[in-house]
Amino acid sequence: MNIQHLLQEIIILAPPFLFALTVHEVAHGYTALYFGDPTAKRLGRLTLNPLKHLDPWGVLAFIIMKIGWAKPVPVDPRYFTNPARTMLYVSLAGPAANAGLAVVSAVLARIAAPLAGLLPTFFLWPLLKMLVASVWINIMLAVFNLVPIPPLDGSKILAGLLPPRQAQQFSRLEPFGFLILLVLFYTGILPRLILPIITFANNLLL
Repeated sequence: MNIQHLLQEIIILAPPFLFALTVHEVAHGYTALYFGDPTAKRLGRLTLNPLKHLDPWGVLAFIIMKIGWAKPVPVDPRYFTNPARTMLYVSLAGPAANAGLAVVSAVLARIAAPLAGLLPTFFLWPLLKMLVASVWINIMLAVFNLVPIPPLDGSKILAGLLPPRQAQQFSRLEPFGFLILLVLFYTGILPRLILPIITFANNLLL
């Protein structure tokens, strides 16, 4: 891949990727606030400014592997009446927000596509490509984050569904979660599990 092509790809992918990450984290923060936890609000994380949510390693991973993440919004379960159940809702909020954004992006892309010949190419085509990319990016974030391995949202969702004793045993995996994800990715197991789901949902919307 030459430098010019890489730069063009980054220009197209960066805006929808940053927006998807931001919406994901803000959804977590607002859901936690709804249930009584003001931590994210107090730390200025309930904002659509992507710089507040960027994780440099997550961005680099997206550029290299096309799978990325943001800096997690801090959540303090001590504010919740039922911490285990509420953390399930807070954790679901991020993937749900990405799924909704994928649908909105697909609708906008379908509206924009017939206008391709009516508006200036330099304006419409980049926008259309960003919308199409937004569908895939948001589906990827939703599906990837539902993988039940710490620190992904899926692990907190699973912990909220497990009986307390099993949930406590499951939480012991957290220090090794990132290593497990790397092993699953580089052995090809993780891509084989999630890429068919991502591709199916992407084709369904577009």
